[in-house]
Amino acid sequence: MVTPLDQPIAILGSGAAGLITAYTLINDGFSNVTILTKDKSPGGVWADERVYPGLTINNVYGEFRFSALPMPPPQIPTTGRLSGQDMCSYMRIFADTFLKGNIRYAVEVKKIYRPGSDEDKIGWLFDVENLESGELQILHFSRVVLCTGGCHVPFIPSNLSLPTAHRKEVKGHVFHSSKFRSQLDLLQSNGQDVKSFGQVVIIGGGKSAQDIASYLASREVRVTVVFERADAVLASPIPLPSFIRRSRFLSILAGHEHLDTRLERFLHTTRVGARLTHFIWNTITQISYYTLGIHRKSPLRNAHSLFWDIRTNDEGILRSENFHDLVNKGRIELVSPARAKALGEDGCSVVLEDGRNLEADTLILATGYTSSWDIFDERTSKELGLDRHASSSAVENSRRHWDYTTLTNPPDIRANGSQTGQEWINPIYRGIVPAKNILNHDFAINGAVFTTNNGYSLEVISHWISSYFLRDPHLQLPETVEEAMESSKRNAAWIRKRHPSALSWINPSYSSNLAFWTWPQAMDDLLRDMGLRTVRSGGNWFTWPFKVIKIDEISTLGEERRRRWQI
Repeated sequence: MVTPLDQPIAILGSGAAGLITAYTLINDGFSNVTILTKDKSPGGVWADERVYPGLTINNVYGEFRFSALPMPPPQIPTTGRLSGQDMCSYMRIFADTFLKGNIRYAVEVKKIYRPGSDEDKIGWLFDVENLESGELQILHFSRVVLCTGGCHVPFIPSNLSLPTAHRKEVKGHVFHSSKFRSQLDLLQSNGQDVKSFGQVVIIGGGKSAQDIASYLASREVRVTVVFERADAVLASPIPLPSFIRRSRFLSILAGHEHLDTRLERFLHTTRVGARLTHFIWNTITQISYYTLGIHRKSPLRNAHSLFWDIRTNDEGILRSENFHDLVNKGRIELVSPARAKALGEDGCSVVLEDGRNLEADTLILATGYTSSWDIFDERTSKELGLDRHASSSAVENSRRHWDYTTLTNPPDIRANGSQTGQEWINPIYRGIVPAKNILNHDFAINGAVFTTNNGYSLEVISHWISSYFLRDPHLQLPETVEEAMESSKRNAAWIRKRHPSALSWINPSYSSNLAFWTWPQAMDDLLRDMGLRTVRSGGNWFTWPFKVIKIDEISTLGEERRRRWQI
């Protein structure tokens, strides 16, 4: 007899979320877990075929690992930051150590849907293609965990796309930043180096744009970066001590959806507390500018807010030959505020909205990503509850629930250009389960809660998902679909209140819930759902905000959950 633990589970994606979810499910006794990925190696965005030279991550060393496997020191220890190659090696070792035989590589999922007959509408069917043999298959799974992330499907404006480039007979290269590694490999195979790119124009001011620009400029390639607004930055003359950067200090100052402590209520609901909170964030911003040499007239001052926004780069300290150092040396040209309008008719330029023309032998589009959830047809997406809904008056009315003094003067999103159109919400409970499907216990998502500590967050979420699949009676869940929908709408209202304009641009496949600085409180919410101990970093009434949060404090979650089942 097949038990629920023997029923097949599919995990889509072999990135960090997929790997830790599979590991947790297997440790909880699920015996038929398969990771499906079209990649040839594990790691997702950190897979060997995607990692390019100069790629670094925002996380402080140690913040992107799992409790089961220590993270080796960075290859370049002086930076205090992990490189893309560090992450690639870690993911490969984790997969080889714990998940041998559980990953099917080079398999592309074309479509996911429910079985057709009403009497047999149980589980999920997958149309898949073996990318090596071309063989097509239909696979059946009882449960699905979607771990495709949000850095998988490039967003490319149609006016700058490759078909447009072909139509205008562009002479040079035009590609998305996600293809940078493959373009480097192609150059190498042709016996060329990066100087053959000629004059490079990069569209976008985010982390990928900055990493690619610094890599090219450090090799004497002429680079111009065009952007409307730069990401906010976090930096300091010396590395921030762990009791500041790796504790609850910043999360308390950021303000969560609910304020559980006296300190948080003081900081966010009193005038004195609000002034102190904004003073600290403004001071951090100014110190960051000073550290990186961003002078008052620099285009990099045209940046998103460290407090109000989530588009932030954690730079640490100023490093030689990094983006800001090369900008300060005049080796990277910045054009901002500016937006690319079209490819030039001459085939070797980019036209800006203000009429300027920029020479461009190579155009790199660091324009972000769109949702990776297009593997569901419209009917399945609607039945499951993954379809987007326009922001409604119910969301607007919910804003009255948060009388935070720190949130009384939000930035004018129309004035700073952040507003991009209709605001959307995806009713996904806790950012993990579509509210509409909450009672079925056969579908979950990991990797769609946007935080600054991915390792810790993904691991806690994997335990929540396992408890959900096991129908753990200790897991606190909404009792009805309506209750789950209302909770999801309230969360969308909070996102709108806390991060104005976010609902108009965020990619739901990695931002169905935003717990950027406040990830410790968000993970405590999930631990509380499971009936487990919260605030695991400890401390007394005075020291708790400064106690370092360590991944090892959640290493026993599986044992704790199983102990509760036995009781």
